[in-house]
Amino acid sequence: MSVHFLREAVLGEVHARPFVPLTPPRRVLHFAFLTDYEAAAADRQRLLTLCTSAGASAPLPDARHHRLTLPPTLGPGALRWEQHSEFTTYTLDFPDESGELFPPFPTWARFEAIVPPPGPLLVAVDLQIVPEQPLLDLNRLFDPASLAVSVMDRGAALVATDFRADGQLQAGGGVVRMLVQDRGLTPPRAGALVQRLLEVETYRLFALLGLPESQRIAPIVRHIESDLTRIARSMTESRDLVSDNALLDELTLLAAELEAEANAASYRFSASRAYDGIIQQRLTALGDLSAGEYPTIGAFLARRLAPAMRTCTMLEDRLETLATKLSRSAHLLRTRVDVAIEQQNRSLLEAMNLRARQQFRLQQTVEGLSIAAIAYYVVSLAAYLFKGLKEAGVPLDPSIGTALSVPPIVLAVALLVRRIRRHHGKDEL
Repeated sequence: MSVHFLREAVLGEVHARPFVPLTPPRRVLHFAFLTDYEAAAADRQRLLTLCTSAGASAPLPDARHHRLTLPPTLGPGALRWEQHSEFTTYTLDFPDESGELFPPFPTWARFEAIVPPPGPLLVAVDLQIVPEQPLLDLNRLFDPASLAVSVMDRGAALVATDFRADGQLQAGGGVVRMLVQDRGLTPPRAGALVQRLLEVETYRLFALLGLPESQRIAPIVRHIESDLTRIARSMTESRDLVSDNALLDELTLLAAELEAEANAASYRFSASRAYDGIIQQRLTALGDLSAGEYPTIGAFLARRLAPAMRTCTMLEDRLETLATKLSRSAHLLRTRVDVAIEQQNRSLLEAMNLRARQQFRLQQTVEGLSIAAIAYYVVSLAAYLFKGLKEAGVPLDPSIGTALSVPPIVLAVALLVRRIRRHHGKDEL
């Protein structure tokens, strides 16, 4: 029995990024950084160094996630590292017995004090799990204009957030605060809830990266659409090959510009669509239910995130439709140019045939003249021969002999020229 070389990988995929049990009260700080291939490799090396200095086990070479308990010298918490295709996340969780809501970060808990940031920061979340407080004034903690509150995990938790960044990160512009009130969460359920909430916020921001890209490309698309309309109108007016070639050159440049922009944006739009799908799956798994007067987190995201995703989808459709129109217009114009070139070639061939016939007739005329000229010289030689014979005593009148020799000489020369022409024709074949 031979084992497939990918069996272990596909078996382990269902266990990738498992939920970590969390015991409330707890505080979770979550950061996501954009990382390319080189930055991700350097970040993995720094994580190995951190694991070595902390005396913890290092991640396997192909591991995409790792969790290590921080040593007492760094702090009373655990650090979770995850590497994705275009970003890397660090999640720091530690017990919170302060009794306060969102106090300033402990000095040791600031991320840059543990490991250098691997790239530009995009996501920063401060999540706090506290016991249920029925009289808690959420409007004091969050912005009432964007406050979203949901009952999740079949009533075991109340989650509140305004998706706005506070001022705790001076260089990063703040963190998004999420408050989770425990209504009967077990540690495994608390861990699953927290991970899904963090994923919703992370994928929300990465999905929205497609919106600035669509806003950047929209004017370019409008410009190309306007130029295409102008060229299509000019196609109905132009009738000469020079104008058609100029229009075809313009279409080719527009198609190249559109293709470059579409290739640059295709990954971003595809990623945004995939991230949006993950967000909807996570909200479904969280069991997002209304908590009363406030909109749910799912409803808030549907109202704010869905229009952005529709904008990206609409622009992606416009790019595809515009590419089809450009291709169709270029094909029509190229067909017209080809027809015009074929007509020119036909006219040129007809002119060449006419010149060939004229040259053939001229050649026939020259051949007739050449027969006469050659016969004239041969007859002249025969006249000298007859004159010589008369001087030698032969009773022959040179004039009569010359006259009698003309017909056979002309016939002989004509037959010789005809034979030479036939011989040349066989050599050409």
